[in-house]
Formats: sequence, C-alpha cells, structure tokens
Amino acid sequence: MGFVKEFRDFAVKGNVLDMAVGIIIGGAFGKIVSSFVSDVVMPPIGFLLGGVDFKDLKVVIKDAQPAVMEGATKLSDATTEVALNYGAFINTIIDFIIIAFAVFLMVKAVNYAKKKEGQKPVVVEDPKPSNQEILLSEIRDLLKNK
Repeated sequence: MGFVKEFRDFAVKGNVLDMAVGIIIGGAFGKIVSSFVSDVVMPPIGFLLGGVDFKDLKVVIKDAQPAVMEGATKLSDATTEVALNYGAFINTIIDFIIIAFAVFLMVKAVNYAKKKEGQKPVVVEDPKPSNQEILLSEIRDLLKNK
C-alpha cells in the first residue's frame, strides 16, 4: 500500500496538476492556432499569390497508379502517390511561429508582473530598541563623556 499512497501523493501535488492543465490547454490552443493559420491567415496569402491553396502545394515524386485489371483478374495493385507536401509544412511552420510568439508574450507578461510585484516599496518600521540596547547606549554615552 505504500506505493499506492506515494503515487497518490505525487499525482495530487499542485505542480503535477498544473502541468496537466497546461498540457490540455496547450493542446486546445494549438488546435485554435492551426485553424487560425489554415482558415484565416493562409487563404488571403494564397489569394494574393494567385489563388494558391498552400495545403495543395507539393512536389510529386511518383504518381498514383490505378490497379490494372483484365476482366475480373487483377494484374497489378494500385499504388498511392508519393509526394513532398511542402505546403502543409509551411502551414506547420507558421503555426509554430504563432504559438511561439504567443508563449513569448505570455512569459513576458508573467515576468513583468513578477518584476512589478518585486518593486513594491517595503515599509520598514523603526523598531523600538530593547532594554538591553538602551542600557548599552547609556553605558556608551557615559564612557564617551569621561
């Protein structure tokens, strides 16, 4: 039972839960950014470049081939297209740049908030001297006057 208790203590610690929430929200944020890039950013860019849809940009290395049939007998299997889909890669790079910029802004805001919090003026009250300090001050003054 010690292992189960140890695991439960680990799993319910704040850092683990915070990390799990961050991962879930990050995944959702990634989907939002992907949609933003592919559905909002890339269509106008494609339009400005002459109606190009970036998702369809690719270099075909080998065309797809249909199956060759002779009657009901299949002579050769169908093959799929082999292509370098660089348009999808461009979309992914733009997704990354937007997500990295958003994370940068978030970290910058947190650091700014921490910096502001650290700059609050510290009010130092003048502490009342203890009886021992008062006596030592009197002895010092008496010795100084001799």
